[in-house]
Amino acid sequence: MAKEKPLSERQERILQFIWNYIRRNGRPPTIREIGKDVPISSTSVVSYNLKALRKRGLLERDADVSRGIRFTDMGRALFEDVSEAVTEAVSNVVEKLVHIPMVGTIAAGQPIDLPNTDHALYDEDNMVDVSPAMLRGDTSQLFALTVKGDSMIDAMVNSGDIVIMREQKIAENGEMVAVWLKDDDTTTLKYFYHESPEKVRLQPANPTMDPIFVDAASVEIQGKVMMVMRQTA
Repeated sequence: MAKEKPLSERQERILQFIWNYIRRNGRPPTIREIGKDVPISSTSVVSYNLKALRKRGLLERDADVSRGIRFTDMGRALFEDVSEAVTEAVSNVVEKLVHIPMVGTIAAGQPIDLPNTDHALYDEDNMVDVSPAMLRGDTSQLFALTVKGDSMIDAMVNSGDIVIMREQKIAENGEMVAVWLKDDDTTTLKYFYHESPEKVRLQPANPTMDPIFVDAASVEIQGKVMMVMRQTA
């Protein structure tokens, strides 16, 4: 019986990166994150090597699940410090994560354009993974935006943070929302208040900045902030 060929240096590096990434982040990496580290410029080449590792019985991969890579028992045995219970728990968490499309950047400051929010245009590498325990209600209408600017700093929303939004067209006074200003064709993140039937106040959470007063007919609410993911790095 022919002896099985050893793993290539590239395949060993892929395995090591996946293992270290899971230990550090509590979830598997994306295909592009693997390619960036190894490095491999083509995602198809990364997929080829993952397929080879799956055939060797070291990895399992669910192509229908974002970050759907996990170690088999044989793969875990390659790492002496592996805790099987921890790895299994990570696999279970990954399967249950809510995958939310990252659709672009929004200003917490001066209004800027909001990119296309057609969720069908976004693949697994444009997703933010969130535990369903951190969210309430239907998750099908959620999308994510990266915050730019510092007008909401007193609300603990800093530039670079990610806000998880729920698509909706109405808001109660005091809710933090993404608002489209029709006259300027721009979108901004602010607290929303009905000043009167005709006027709306968009209030920053920064004492150095003034509120924005606009006609109610000239604004359209695009979504409400459901949670903030703080970026510490």
